[in-house]
Amino acid sequence: MFPYEQASWDVVDGAMFQLWGTSMPGFFTFAAMVICVLVLVVGQRSETEKAKRFD
Repeated sequence: MFPYEQASWDVVDGAMFQLWGTSMPGFFTFAAMVICVLVLVVGQRSETEKAKRFD
């Protein structure tokens, strides 16, 4: 099995995220929060418009 002979997490040592110890994890978390809020706002507006058609 590539790249190891067996599928096991035993060979993993250290952090897997290359930007660990920098400000980037905080930035990525903030960006994900902004995207989630944006999707919720756009979705709510879309659903509100659809609901008004049936009232």
